[in-house]
Amino acid sequence: MVISTDLGVRQAFARDASGLELLPDAVARPTTEEQVISVLRDARAAGKAVTPAGGQTSTTGASITDGAVLLSLRGLGGIGEVGRDRLTIRVQSGVNLGDLKRRLAADGLLFAPDPTSEDDVTVGGAIACNASGARSLLYGPTRSHVAALRVALADGSVHELRRSRLEKNTVGYLPVHEPVDWFIGSEGTLGVILEAELSLLPLPASVTGLAVPFTREADALDFVVASRSSTEVSPRCIEFFDAAALTVARAATDAGWADGAGALVYVEQAAAEGTDVPLDRWLALAEQFGAAESDILVYQGEAALREVRRLRHAVPATMNERGARCRVSGGRKVSTDWAVPYRRLKGAIADARRLADDAGIDQAVIYGHAGNGHPHQNFIARDATELARIEHVVEDTLRHVVALEGTVAAEHGIGKLKRRWLSLQLTPMQRGVMRAMKDELDPTGMLAPGNLF
Repeated sequence: MVISTDLGVRQAFARDASGLELLPDAVARPTTEEQVISVLRDARAAGKAVTPAGGQTSTTGASITDGAVLLSLRGLGGIGEVGRDRLTIRVQSGVNLGDLKRRLAADGLLFAPDPTSEDDVTVGGAIACNASGARSLLYGPTRSHVAALRVALADGSVHELRRSRLEKNTVGYLPVHEPVDWFIGSEGTLGVILEAELSLLPLPASVTGLAVPFTREADALDFVVASRSSTEVSPRCIEFFDAAALTVARAATDAGWADGAGALVYVEQAAAEGTDVPLDRWLALAEQFGAAESDILVYQGEAALREVRRLRHAVPATMNERGARCRVSGGRKVSTDWAVPYRRLKGAIADARRLADDAGIDQAVIYGHAGNGHPHQNFIARDATELARIEHVVEDTLRHVVALEGTVAAEHGIGKLKRRWLSLQLTPMQRGVMRAMKDELDPTGMLAPGNLF
């Protein structure tokens, strides 16, 4: 059966990583494109809303719904052959991203986007949220790696969209030149992604990672700026862990990182065939900023790099578990996703910490993609009262971030939880253009109600 109203099935799709719980009226689990189209047309005829979902790892509530049909696309799992002439692969939206990346790696190929939860997300979900990750510092977010899309609109019509190869184009307004981009990052509000053609890269010949501990957080953040700005090294990721995040990683994984470190920066650099990663330059740069040299760890080989990834994933996974235990009392994890120009990161984090102190709330665990000026703050609200206080601090933090020419959402989108803060960054004119696109592609507003709008 494609659509189920069974309570147990509905409850199984009622949560994502946001800490919210929304019970759908029904769950549709199609395994073919034709079934997706049928669900959309039937829902439109019945005046029902539909929310597309993949692996349901959203931290903003984008992949759950109440009073609507939850359209799970995990059953669309087809994978085509690699197009060797253009280094692309065609996949359906329900394909697990981690499985796809491992399959490609066996053929010496790389799909570059690497969200931390890649073993839990689908390709369609990654595209719908324009997912990124640690290595987006070098490779960019998902948008940069999508060559074509097959999309179903709210009326059930299917459209094949492909990026142009033009080097010059003066026809019409710039936003209409590449319709593929309309759906990347749209959080299910404009259409349902059925298939994608993904651009691939050759797998690097070798990759070296370094975990660099510092006594002082300020020194670690200065090292981040120097690593990003250096002409001596070429990082593909620069990840930051404050002392609290480092403690979480240690506890979850028994990692032997330096005791007493106030912060840690993890960097990776890839090397082409016949070249080496300049370890001596990395160590010299770390020494300039007072790193605990004797405790620097070097990771080489696929197994070692997977272990580092496990350590990084342990932080949000642990915080999700802590937040889940607070749901019964009206609390949850509160996660920020802001970013600023990377040279302003140290000051932005200092502002965020001061705002938390002024409000008398516990400091967040801070970690994430510092090379892009993009940290995550994970607060734990133990009850509804504390939740309200934390959200007030988050809003004040975001006002500071926007004043620093930053963004309120760097990689996890807006969803339902963050739409209240959209107006801090986007002007009424910008929001009006978004609404015009929504009205053109989904005039009845049936797709992903509550996300963005």
